Formats: sequence, C-alpha cells, structure tokens
Amino acid sequence: MGRTLYMMSSGELKRKENTIVVEGDQGRRFLPVETTDEILVFGEVTLNKRFLEFATASEIILHFFNHHGYYQGSYYPREHLNSGAAILSQARAYMDPTLRLDIAGRFVDGALGNMARVVGYYANREHEDLEPLRNELEETRERIGGTKSVEELMGVEGNARERYYTFFGRVIDDPAFVFGNRSRRPPTNRLNAMIGFLNGMCYVLALSQIYRTHLDPRIGFLHETNFRRFSLNLDLAEIFKPILADRILLSL
Repeated sequence: MGRTLYMMSSGELKRKENTIVVEGDQGRRFLPVETTDEILVFGEVTLNKRFLEFATASEIILHFFNHHGYYQGSYYPREHLNSGAAILSQARAYMDPTLRLDIAGRFVDGALGNMARVVGYYANREHEDLEPLRNELEETRERIGGTKSVEELMGVEGNARERYYTFFGRVIDDPAFVFGNRSRRPPTNRLNAMIGFLNGMCYVLALSQIYRTHLDPRIGFLHETNFRRFSLNLDLAEIFKPILADRILLSL
C-alpha cells in the first residue's frame, strides 16, 4: 500500500512533470506519485483535466468530503485490472440466491466476530458487565447459517449492531458523548457524528483496496446492487468497522 494524502485545507492540486503538487496557504508541497495511492479531499480544492488524466495514468483515487465531513463521492480512475471472467463470476454469484446468501453471511459473521472482539477487549479491562453482551454476539453468529434470505440476514446483523452500540456509553461514561440511539443524516449528537465520519473513512478505504483487484465494486452481496452507488465496499467495510472505526472512536 502506498500513502494516503489528506487535504484538510483549501488549495490546488496540480501536475508538474511527473509529480503531484499541492499549493495552498502553507506554500507548495511536492508528492512523489509512485508512493501515493489515494487523496482524501476535505478542503476547497481546485484541479483540472490535466491533473485527472495524470491521476488516471498513475492509478490514484480521489475521495471528496463536504465541509461537514460527509463523503460526497470518488473519482474512480479507469480500471487497470480488467477481467471479464472475474466480473462474470462475481455476477453469477450474485444471481445465485444460495451462493449470494452464503457470501453475505460470511461478511456478517466477520462483522459480528469483530464486534465480539471489541466488546471482549473492554470486558477484560474493568468492564466485566460486558461479558453477557460478548456472549450474545457470539451466539448470534451461530444463527447466521439458519437465515433464509439476505433480508433476514441483514435483520439479524442490524439487531445485533443495535445491541452492540449500547456498550459505547458504558465505556465512554462522559455526559458530553451520550449515544442514545443510532442516528444518521444528520446525526443527533457528537458520538453519532463520530461514528458516521469514521464509518465513511472505512468505506473509502475498502473502495480503494477493491480498485487494486479484479473485483467490481458495483456488485455487492450483503448490500443490494443497484443503479446508485458502489456496494461491495460497504460489504467489506462491515467486517472492519468494529476494529478500525469503533476502536479508534472509543480510544479517542
């Protein structure tokens, strides 16, 4: 993996010969293209077609966020790892209800397993009252094989995640960061805002890594494949959100 560049302030992205140049209030900064994988843009940034052509040739993805930190979209360069056979296999797996359910179940099993690990981490550190929740999450994993549809599977995962979020308040124990209920767009409190932001970072990380495979990010298995968005990165992020996003949030 190469470097990820976070652009938090306003400026301009340029190509200068075979190097990325960032110009802003703090002056000019050169970034070697060989070691840059992706750029996350949070500030007001200008760029031109010449730079996007350079990003495409260099296989660099750009992710854009608005001033509230909401993910807006990505510049996803022309795919450089093309495989018709891989796309056909991926589509065939999606169209087969049994195979799709099996793959989706593996995503959920990974997600619940990592939720249980996060809860267990705190249960072993002066929060022994969390042990029943860890056991409950492990027991929920055993129910995955009995689900009959992806919709039922998502219901199992959603209920488990609701129970999982209840332990945040017990660990944080700070009146400034009360969880309440999970809320989105807009989040109703600081903790929900942090969850939404870190989850978004996990989604773009998964998308960037899918770009370096033969897989098509538009064909997901747990999340519905539709006309509006990428979905495979949402599937992959489910596994990693507890150990990346949630552990960072609780540590902060």
